[in-house]
Amino acid sequence: MDFGLREFKADGTQFTINGRTVFLRGTLECAVFPKTGYPPTDVEGWKKVCAAMKAHGLNHMRFHSWCPPKAAFEAADAMGIYFQVECSAWTSVGSGDPIDQFIWDESKDIVQAYGNHPSFVMMAYGNEPGGPNSGKFLTDFVTYWKEADNRRLYTSAAGWPLLPVNDFHNLIQPRIQGWGEGLNSILNGEPPQTDYDWSKAEPMKTADDWGLRNRLPDDGIPVVSHEVGQWCVYPNFREMEKYSGVLKPKNFELFRESLNAHHMGHLADSFVQASGLLQALCYKADIEAALRTPGFAGFQLLQLNDFPGQGTALVGVLDPFWEEKGYISPAAFRRFCNTTVPLARLEKHVFMEGETMTAGVEAAHFGKEPLTGVDPFWKILENDQPVSEGSFGIRNIPIGNAISLGEVSYTFQSKNYPRKLTLEVSIGDFMNTWDIWVYPETPITDTERIIMAEKLDQSTIRFLNEGEKVLLSLGQGKVTGDMGGDIEVGFSCIFCNTTWTQGQPPHTMGILCDPSHPALQEFPTEFHSNWQWWDAMSHSDAIQLDSFPVDLKPIVRIIDDWISNRRLALLFEAKIGEGSI
Repeated sequence: MDFGLREFKADGTQFTINGRTVFLRGTLECAVFPKTGYPPTDVEGWKKVCAAMKAHGLNHMRFHSWCPPKAAFEAADAMGIYFQVECSAWTSVGSGDPIDQFIWDESKDIVQAYGNHPSFVMMAYGNEPGGPNSGKFLTDFVTYWKEADNRRLYTSAAGWPLLPVNDFHNLIQPRIQGWGEGLNSILNGEPPQTDYDWSKAEPMKTADDWGLRNRLPDDGIPVVSHEVGQWCVYPNFREMEKYSGVLKPKNFELFRESLNAHHMGHLADSFVQASGLLQALCYKADIEAALRTPGFAGFQLLQLNDFPGQGTALVGVLDPFWEEKGYISPAAFRRFCNTTVPLARLEKHVFMEGETMTAGVEAAHFGKEPLTGVDPFWKILENDQPVSEGSFGIRNIPIGNAISLGEVSYTFQSKNYPRKLTLEVSIGDFMNTWDIWVYPETPITDTERIIMAEKLDQSTIRFLNEGEKVLLSLGQGKVTGDMGGDIEVGFSCIFCNTTWTQGQPPHTMGILCDPSHPALQEFPTEFHSNWQWWDAMSHSDAIQLDSFPVDLKPIVRIIDDWISNRRLALLFEAKIGEGSI
C-alpha cells in the first residue's frame, strides 16, 4: 500500500506544502488525446504527461471542467504533480436547473473516489460560470466543501468570480495579453522591458472588477492566474502522420492546402520554427512576470500542449501528443520556468552606444530547501564571448521570490557598429538570459545615393524611371484595401486564434528573414522575431503580395494566420523602370 502525509494550505497570499512555500507553475489538460479520443486509463500513459510537464519545469495541472481517471492521480502522486480538479461544467448555475444537482452529485463522487490522493490539492465547480444566481450557488458550494473536507483548497470556479469564501482565487488577471486587448496589451502596446510585475497594479475592489487588466485583489487570498499565455505557433504539418487513431487532422489538411495555394508550401517548416521561437519568447515574458511578483501564488498556462478545439488553438510548445515540435527544448524552457529562476529587471532591450544598462537581478527560488553558500554570477556576452562579468558574492538564498541579488551596471562603449549582446545570470546550475541590442549613435552612412520617400507619387516614379534607388517607408496605417489594409500587425504572435477571438489582433506571427541579406547588414537579427523587431512591427503595416509575381521574394516576410495564409512582407525590393524600390 502507498502511504504519505501532506498538508497543502494557503498562507497569506501564497501556498505551502508541509509548511514550505510552493509556487504553482501550471498548465491545463483539456482531454486532448487524438489517438483514442479519451484520456489514458493506465498509469504509464499519465506518467508520459507528468514527465513532459516536469521536463518543462511545471509542477501543476488544472483539469479544465473535468476530472481525470484514477491512473492520473496515481501518476501524479508518484511524480509530485499538484492537481486542480473540476466538475464537468462550463455553464450557468444557480437557477435550479438539473445542472445544479449534477454538480453537487459529481463533486461528491469525485471526492469519494479520489479524495485520498495527495496530488488532489485544489477543487472548483468548473470553468467560467454564468447566471444571475451563480454567486450564491458557488458560495454555498465552496462553504460546504470547506466544512466537509479540509484536505484540499476550494475556489468558486476557474476564471471568476472573486468570492470572499474562496480559499484561493483562480482569476484571469494578471497577464501580459488579455481577451480584447489586441495591440494595447503590455506586450504589443509598450516597448520591450522586464521591469514590471503584478504587485504594482491597481487592486481590484469588487467581484465585478475582474475584467480590468492586470489587477489583483487586496483581500489577502492567494491568486493563481487563469489561462495565461495562449501564444500561437504555425501548424506543424509533420505531426499529421501521428494521427493514427480515431481522429484525423482535417484542419491541418485545409491549412496546408491553403498554404500551397498561396505558393508558400516550401516555407511550412520555416514558419513553424520562426513563429515557434517568437511564441517561446512570449511565454518567457509571461512566466517571468509571474515569478517577479512578490507574494504571487502561481499561474496556469493555456497550455503546454496544443488545443485543437475552438478554431484550432495552437498554443503549445508541445503538440497534442505531448511531444516536442523542435524549436525549444525542455532545458531551454526550464531556464525561465523552474524551481529556481534568475530574473533581471531591464528598463529596455535596445540601447545606444554610450548609454548605461542597469539591471536589477533577483532570484525566484521554490526548491525543497534554501540555497546555501551559492555564488550568483553574471556575464555580458557578445558572440558567446564575455565582454564583462562579475559575481554578486557568496550568499544564502531563502525560499521565495523577489529576492534581490544585486545590480548589473554596464556602459556600452562606442565601437561604431550595431551588435547583439546577451545578459546571462547563473545561480549554481540554474541560468537565464536576456538579449539586448546596441546601436551607434551616429547612423551608418552609405556613399550610394538612396532617395527616401513616404508615398509613391509622380516625383518618386520619375526618380525610379531615371534609375535611382528609392526607399519607400509608408509607416503604419498607410497600406489600404487589398494590399493588406485589414491586417493588424503587432509584435507578438496570435493570441489563442483569430477564429475563436473574432479576429482579435495581432493577426500575424512575427517575421521570417535571411539574416545574411545585405539589407539587414546593419541590423543584427536571427531568422525570426526578437525584441529588436518590436519597433518595426509596432509601427508598420503588412504588405500583401498575393497580386504580385510569385518570384517576388520578400527580404523580410511576415507570417500570416494559418487560416488565410496570405503572402505578406514587411520589407521587399523590386525593379521599377531603370531603378529599384
